[in-house]
Amino acid sequence: MGVLALLGNRVPAGLKVFLMALAVIDDLGAIIIIALFYTSELSVASLSIAAVAIVGLAMLNYFKVSRKLFYGLFGLILWVSVLKSGVHATLAGVILAMFIPIKPINGKSLLKEFEHEFHGFVNYFILPLFAFVNAGIDLRGIDITKLFSGVPFGIMLGLFVGKQLGVFGFSMLAIKLKIAKMPENVSLRNFYGVSVLTGIGFTMSLFIDSLAFGDASLFHYADKLAILLGSFLSGVVGYLILRKS
Repeated sequence: MGVLALLGNRVPAGLKVFLMALAVIDDLGAIIIIALFYTSELSVASLSIAAVAIVGLAMLNYFKVSRKLFYGLFGLILWVSVLKSGVHATLAGVILAMFIPIKPINGKSLLKEFEHEFHGFVNYFILPLFAFVNAGIDLRGIDITKLFSGVPFGIMLGLFVGKQLGVFGFSMLAIKLKIAKMPENVSLRNFYGVSVLTGIGFTMSLFIDSLAFGDASLFHYADKLAILLGSFLSGVVGYLILRKS
């Protein structure tokens, strides 16, 4: 979205909506992968508490309770129980958000209020803190040849090549099969440019990398550098394609 902002009003609105929707679904997919494949031994007791918390959230939603405190308390119980269950705790945030009402209750939307209240905190504290903790690279031990071998090279290709082929290829397939249609005022070249931009992977890429390989010294930080380089290539090439189109 930041790269599209550089192009101003020349980018059709439909393209921005598509990219934002794709980014949300892409992150949700990554969270599900984390929950399914990066889960340790399960605790039945903790999962049971989590299930009770989910039922509580469902009841709050059903009875249109408008007190944010109750959602916060059940959300906290859900997060702690999921954390202790062995399932990755990121899943708790997704579940909680699903039960916070978006439709107005007494003239206000709780979900929009939550989003507004946490927006600044997330943008100016949580995300910068995440980047500071996870994105650090010790360049002293990096051998440039490691970037073009094994896992680091696979990461770079996955972001720069795999992502654009997957997004563009399956989108075109959906359009040809009439499951979906091209956004209004968007050309094929526009759409391909945005598909290239989807290779910009940061938060979830670094997150899954740290879960999969643990100690950053395993690849001497070449895996993290591959994420940044793959993202950089995707950003630059996507921007140039869109600018020329």
